[in-house]
Amino acid sequence: VGYIWRGGSCGWQEHMSSLPSSSAASKRRIPVSQPGMADPHQLFDDTSSAQSRGYGAPRAASGLGYPASSPSSQAAFLADPVSNMAMAYGSSLAAQGKELVDKNIDRFIPVTKLKYYFAVDTVYVGKKLGLLVFPYLHQDWEVQYQQDTPVAPRFDVNAPDLYIPAMAFITYILVAGLALGTQDRFSPDLLGLQASSALAWLALEVLAILLSLYLVTVNTDLTTIDLVAFLGYKYVGMIGGVLMGLLFGKTGYYLVLGWCCVSIFVFM
Repeated sequence: VGYIWRGGSCGWQEHMSSLPSSSAASKRRIPVSQPGMADPHQLFDDTSSAQSRGYGAPRAASGLGYPASSPSSQAAFLADPVSNMAMAYGSSLAAQGKELVDKNIDRFIPVTKLKYYFAVDTVYVGKKLGLLVFPYLHQDWEVQYQQDTPVAPRFDVNAPDLYIPAMAFITYILVAGLALGTQDRFSPDLLGLQASSALAWLALEVLAILLSLYLVTVNTDLTTIDLVAFLGYKYVGMIGGVLMGLLFGKTGYYLVLGWCCVSIFVFM
């Protein structure tokens, strides 16, 4: 086999030597790259110009692989008189339901007036907290009116508000959780139970006052939300009692709690 290969090699060399020099040089010449041909040293074809070759053209955008619906079909659907009538009927029902709910809610809790109870500022909050803790020197308890409507709480310290009761309620729950933690009895379940029980007692107090006013047939301008505001002020004294109990024990707790009870009694 080696003899045959060497012989074939010699014959090929003799055949190549018999060719003209120009033909041999042309066979050894590297072909010149022409336009549209790939680089001979490039491993992969360049597909960036695939759009110019007629394939890989961009497709129209559609959702989830389905063809996008044409505007003509949507216009035809919206132009359907049955669907338009159904939409108008549904809108009217929704408006009537909203009006009915608003009327029933306003009978018990004037939701539209909630903005009045949160119209407070820093000066009012400071004065009201001082009045809750030490109301004994306060003389003028009359609520100020302007054109048969009470002025905003930030202009009158005697006006009821919901900002202090709401913040005091949240703070009381947090302080109660702190007290439970100092006794190694804290758990999220107990914290939720404390919040729900405080809300339940507040609701019972409001219902008891409403029932009392109904039984004795007292005519008053106080609304349910006014009662919630006044009853929510008691959380300020409860916070003070719990904090003093944490700092000074049972003695400090009962002293501060007794003082706050008498103060809220005078205030009410």
